[in-house]
Amino acid sequence: MLSHKLLILFFPVFIFFALCNTPYETKTPEKQPFTIIAYYPGDAESIDAYPIEKLTHIIYSFCHLRGNKLVVDDAKDSTTIRKLVSLKQRKPGLKVLLSLGGWGGCKTCSSVFSDEAARKEFALSVKKLQEEYHTDGIDLDWEYPGIPGPPGHEFMPADKQHFTLLIQELRQALGPGSELSFAAGGFDNFFDNSVEWDKVMPLVNRANLMTYDLKHGYSDTTGHHTPLHATPQQKDATDHAVEYLEYIGVPLNKMVIGAAFYGRVWENVDSTNNGLFQPGKFKRGVSFKTLDKYLDDNPGYIQMWDDQAKAPYAYNENAKLFLTYDDLESVKLKTEYAKKKGLEGIMFWQLGSDNTADGLLEAIYKASLETVK
Repeated sequence: MLSHKLLILFFPVFIFFALCNTPYETKTPEKQPFTIIAYYPGDAESIDAYPIEKLTHIIYSFCHLRGNKLVVDDAKDSTTIRKLVSLKQRKPGLKVLLSLGGWGGCKTCSSVFSDEAARKEFALSVKKLQEEYHTDGIDLDWEYPGIPGPPGHEFMPADKQHFTLLIQELRQALGPGSELSFAAGGFDNFFDNSVEWDKVMPLVNRANLMTYDLKHGYSDTTGHHTPLHATPQQKDATDHAVEYLEYIGVPLNKMVIGAAFYGRVWENVDSTNNGLFQPGKFKRGVSFKTLDKYLDDNPGYIQMWDDQAKAPYAYNENAKLFLTYDDLESVKLKTEYAKKKGLEGIMFWQLGSDNTADGLLEAIYKASLETVK
C-alpha cells in the first residue's frame, strides 16, 4: 500500500490519467421526460376539447411549399397555429412545431431541395414563420426522399443527399435551440434509400417513425397496418423498424415510434385465417372515435387479437370485410415498449381522430407514467 506521503505526491498524476482515460461520450445526459407527440391537422375550435396537458408536442399539419418558401396556406390555418401556440398557457413547456408536406403535400420537394439556393431560401422562410408565430421548430414530412411516394410525385436517388443538405441548412438557420425533426417511413426501402442517418441524426432532435400504414391503400393483401411486433407473415412492424435503425447506429433516444388513431378496412376478403393475410382491396379508413359506430353500422364483425403482433383486428364474414387498427391495449403496449427500449417517446396521427375523453391519448399517457418492469 502507498504511504500517505506517496499518495499525496502521486494523487495529481492519478487524476490526470483518470481524466485522460474517461471518454467524453460517457457523460450521462439529464433524463428527459417521455415524449408524447400529436400531429394535428384540425381547426382552432376543436382542439379545446382534447387533454393537451398530456402532450409534450403538437405538430401542426401541414404547411406547404410555395415556390421555394414554406407558407401557411390560408387565414384558417394561421388562426389554428396561433391557437396551438396559446395552449402553452394551459400546458407550460408544450412545444408547437410546424410540419411541411404530408402524403400528397410535397410534390415539388425533390426539385426544390436539389438546389442550394432554394434550400437556403426555404430555411430562411422557416425561420421567419417561426419568429412570426412563436413556434418551436419544424418537422419535415417529405414522403419520400429518393423513393416513390404519392403517384406523380418527383423523386430521384440524389434526394437522399439533398435531404442531408436540407437538414444542415435548417439547423444553421434556426440555431441549436429550435426543434428539428422528420417523419420517417417505417419500412426498409426508406431506411436504406431516403436518409443518410449518420449525417442527419446528430443535427435533429428526433426521427418520428411512421410505424403505421405498413399495410396501406396500395396493398392487395390484408395484414396489420400498425403492429408492434413482426410475424412470419409480416416483417414490417414497429420492433423491426427500431431494431433495424439501432443496428445501423441510430441512437435509441432519438427515435419516436408511431401509433395510429385510425383503422383501415379491406373488402372482398376471404374468411381463411379470419381474413388476416388474405387477398383483398382497400376500401376506407375509420377514425378511432367513430370505430364503435362503424362496427354498429356494419354488424357481423368479430374483433380479435394477434398475440404475436400485439395488434387487434376484426373480420366480418358476411360482408367479407377486414379491419386493422390500434386500440387501448395496443397503444399501451407500444408505450411500454418505447420505455423499455429507451426510446424518446411515441407520436400519433392524429389527435382529432381520438375520443376527447378516455381515448388512445389517455391510454398512452397512463402507460408513460408507469414504472418500466
